Amino acid sequence: MKAFVFPGQGSQFVGMGKDLYESNALAKELFDKADEILGFKITDIMFAGTDEQLKETKVTQPAVFLHSVISALCLGDEFQPAMVAGHSLGEFSALVAAGALSFEDGLKLVAARANAMQKACEQNPGTMAAIIGLPDEKVVEICDSVSKGGKVVVAANFNCPGQLVISGSKEGIDEACELLKAAGAKRALPLKVGGAFHSPLMQPAKDELQAAIEATAFNVPSARSIRM
Repeated sequence: MKAFVFPGQGSQFVGMGKDLYESNALAKELFDKADEILGFKITDIMFAGTDEQLKETKVTQPAVFLHSVISALCLGDEFQPAMVAGHSLGEFSALVAAGALSFEDGLKLVAARANAMQKACEQNPGTMAAIIGLPDEKVVEICDSVSKGGKVVVAANFNCPGQLVISGSKEGIDEACELLKAAGAKRALPLKVGGAFHSPLMQPAKDELQAAIEATAFNVPSARSIRM
């Protein structure tokens, strides 16, 4: 049994997809189609942009989606998963890879998601941090104490025992990280993201994305898909 897991925002890097574009005809066709659908040459930023350009939510999300989906499709007959999964944004990559969404519809939804989240990020600036080496309950307790003080910070992604991600306002994250390190966290690592994803600060984006999803046609997937 084969299972493929697709990453979320934060896994981007300058140069992503360039080797595929230059060596695979299908990849070139899909990347060129993506430039047309998005209305700007995202390939220029992916292949030779700067870290700051690639970090913008409206760029990062379609870039990670494109790299993930096109990499999977270019595997050809080798890509025959019994199961696919995606972390956050990766859920959309998984749905396209499993045939539940077309490439075009998947990219349009990701672009709508990215633009909605970009607006939310600009309205409510924030960030995220990975916390390593503390029990989940302790992280939640400290985040709650910071939130009661008027700053937004929540435990957002429970990745595995001893490693989770917190999300919130920059002030909330800074205070929580200091308290978490004082409580014994091995690391409190800021993430390369452009906003407070999976936090209450994203509510406006959630409402906007819901409307886009409800207007999109979904197919029966060829593999079981799981959201992470």
